[in-house]
Amino acid sequence: MSAKRLAVLVAPILMFVSAALAQDYNNWSGINEFSITAGRAFVSTQTITNPSAGDLDPRVHFANEEAVEFNYGRLLKTHKIFGLYGELPVAIYPRMDLNTFENRIPKDIGALFVTPSVRVNIFAGQGLTPWVSVGGGYGRFREAPSLNFFGKNPGPTGTNTGVIQFGAGLDVWVWHAWGARFEARDFYSGNPTLNDVKTSNSRQHNYYVGLGVVHRF
Repeated sequence: MSAKRLAVLVAPILMFVSAALAQDYNNWSGINEFSITAGRAFVSTQTITNPSAGDLDPRVHFANEEAVEFNYGRLLKTHKIFGLYGELPVAIYPRMDLNTFENRIPKDIGALFVTPSVRVNIFAGQGLTPWVSVGGGYGRFREAPSLNFFGKNPGPTGTNTGVIQFGAGLDVWVWHAWGARFEARDFYSGNPTLNDVKTSNSRQHNYYVGLGVVHRF
């Protein structure tokens, strides 16, 4: 399922729940939050700039795989309807299959992103809280020890990278300190090591869309 279709399905559900159960949490004293969401990671197809002769499809394709994100947030300041949070998103996709016509790249990759960020909540303290987030930090790719068709991967099996994070989401507080969170983030990173394969992009967008729970304490 694409990220757009998932958003179309989830957003009306969250709106309905909020309309039925929304409460005013302005008197809630919890300033810490912890959330966990699960969903999908998406990476766009990349064009190979140095294909071998006879390559019928000079592109690297990335599968849309399961991913999870953990997040700790702390309220720093409120002003009118806005709440300013410091947060630490930690996103993981354990395995993402790769595919291309030639047997030159790792069979799959995994990724870890740790990006300290600043988040602004709109209608902070209310039952329905949209938010936006931006930050940056560290990422690490795991490259498979084997190539995409057969043979041992001659390249490294671990690559470090800097990451910029952009995100947006919606929290629906349905019962006291517990709520539902829908989020979409872009972890904009360097590329994993693809051996001698060169692509048209020096960096890649690692999109994440997830749904889960959030707790205030």
